Amino acid sequence: MILAEGTDLPRRTGKEWLQDRAIMVVSNRGPVSLTQDDQGDLLFQRSGGGLVTALTGMAQQVEMTWVAAAINDLETTWESRRISLGEDQPSLDLQFVPLSKEVYEGYYNVIANPLLWFLQHSMWDFISAPTITRATWDAWEQGYVAANREFAAVIARRLKAANVPTLVMLQDYHLYLVPRLLRNLLRRRRNYILTHFIHIPWPGSEDWGFLPAGMRQPILEGLTAVDLLGFQTREDSLNFLRTVETFLPGSHVSYGRRRIAYRNHVSHVRDFPISVDVAAVQRLAESTEVQQLAAQLEKENEGYQLIVRVDRTEPSKNIVRGFQAFGEMLDLHPEHCGQVKFLALLVPSRLNVEEYQNYHDELTAAAGWINSRHGTSEWEPVRILTGESYPRAIAALQLYDVLLVNSIADGMNLVAKEGPLVNRRDGVVVLSERTGARQQLEPGALVISPCDVYATAEALHQALTMSAEERALRAARLRRLVEENDINDWLASQVETLQSLRF
Repeated sequence: MILAEGTDLPRRTGKEWLQDRAIMVVSNRGPVSLTQDDQGDLLFQRSGGGLVTALTGMAQQVEMTWVAAAINDLETTWESRRISLGEDQPSLDLQFVPLSKEVYEGYYNVIANPLLWFLQHSMWDFISAPTITRATWDAWEQGYVAANREFAAVIARRLKAANVPTLVMLQDYHLYLVPRLLRNLLRRRRNYILTHFIHIPWPGSEDWGFLPAGMRQPILEGLTAVDLLGFQTREDSLNFLRTVETFLPGSHVSYGRRRIAYRNHVSHVRDFPISVDVAAVQRLAESTEVQQLAAQLEKENEGYQLIVRVDRTEPSKNIVRGFQAFGEMLDLHPEHCGQVKFLALLVPSRLNVEEYQNYHDELTAAAGWINSRHGTSEWEPVRILTGESYPRAIAALQLYDVLLVNSIADGMNLVAKEGPLVNRRDGVVVLSERTGARQQLEPGALVISPCDVYATAEALHQALTMSAEERALRAARLRRLVEENDINDWLASQVETLQSLRF
């Protein structure tokens, strides 16, 4: 696998394939954000998560550029400069794409979120939403299309100036149009390989049928311009092939070879399940800060079994039904009353979007109803902790007896992988079948349908009453599955696939 944080590439063939190439990562958000202190000096805040660690880890092996949207005035005036990611860390060329506030608003806050996000997470009810208006079309044309065009122009300029072949790695749903726009700008150039990884689910073709053809077709034309298109799960990749077959005239889909021929170009479609940075998560779990937070949480919940969830407060996470399932479990199995607590660590998300504001109110009300119905002066069944604290989340994950991940839809859900990696209680994972994590973790988890409150309640009861032997067996199985498939393997598998396809 390709290792981050300065270690060498143990797969010699992969290293040799990369050594004569440059890497360009393209995403909405960059590996760092820029701010300014009171003295006017620039401050660099490194973005969190294993994705940045894995991708920037390649910068020690090859020349790397990261292209991202500018989200403030500092980043707009930055243009392109070389930065170091920290002491003993690699450096890379950071290129910001300046977007006006009006363009960014339409691109990000209207089309990418919520329109595409809601569609791809199966969150529209289609009776009342979405309603595509003239304002939506303005946001599409003057926001999403314009932003993708700006990204493509910046990438094209850099590729024209490049003196070595470049692997361009596009990330996620913000940039669906870039590949085709880029091909149009670089018709005679062959000095680059184009990949695109989609981090969120790809629903069935019937869902895409609700998106107007004037939006849907450019998206499909964009994605069929890449050399290698990656999804989280095999189901996502098959859904994409079906969507292309249904809605892209002139395309030729091969399910057996998992490739698409369109406009004299072949795109290969694969699934690359993303994961966590195992070593980094384990180091954090052992840190003094996390251990202190874990001791505090353990003291506060001493004598109780603990159900834990860690989520952003967005509708796709299905938090309300999770609380309802807990309440139903207490109704069906009253022996748990006074014996178990539900600890929900929630990070407020996109509260400027009306649907998210409403959902935040709904989940708070759902928790309050359970506490008023079942709680006593000595026992609060549901406790919600709000605010973003990754160390506190890791501390809570060490202590769960049951981890509930019941998303309506999730590209992967890394909490389902972080939990088994750090848990100290042989905790049981109750996992939605609509998460990408199910593909790998099903052998050790209790799998439920996210809309089935009754089955979720019974799964919680089963997990809380499971024998110690079975808990230990399942926990060990999950831990092994995560350790054997970490974030570096996700990256290595993409490089190896490109090599096997003889790019």
